[in-house]
Amino acid sequence: MKKREKRQLEAERIETLIGGLSRDEKVREMKNYLQHGRITTYDHCFSVARRSYRINRSLHLHADEKVLLTSAMLHDFFLYDWHVGDGTNRLHGYHHADTAMENARKYFDIGAKEQSAIWSHMWPLNITRVPKSREAWIICLADKLCSIEETVFKR
Repeated sequence: MKKREKRQLEAERIETLIGGLSRDEKVREMKNYLQHGRITTYDHCFSVARRSYRINRSLHLHADEKVLLTSAMLHDFFLYDWHVGDGTNRLHGYHHADTAMENARKYFDIGAKEQSAIWSHMWPLNITRVPKSREAWIICLADKLCSIEETVFKR
């Protein structure tokens, strides 16, 4: 199978798994907030979802793809601009996972596995929030890889 065909199948599978989320009005609100450099929070979350999918597939980790992609798409669903310099978001890195998890619970019917993956995605910054599932570990890794790429190369 050609690389282009493989990417098309990948895109179709991702759309099938998170299509409803990617079209949701509240999720699309993340397009209003910058995450890293010029990258929006929505684009960051979508990149983490895509990277998580690829890590899972390429390493044959057999994570639950629906849980994995839902959690990845909502891992930064905090819906505010953390760059505001008024001091209210000074500890954003430590607290935004709680806000993202609460928002995800409020707007979507997510289970305990998704909640745990969202809650723990900032490990090791939040040292006591060790990921507890395969999906959570994958998202944690994908988030770090995407964040580095966005911060260093896409400014």
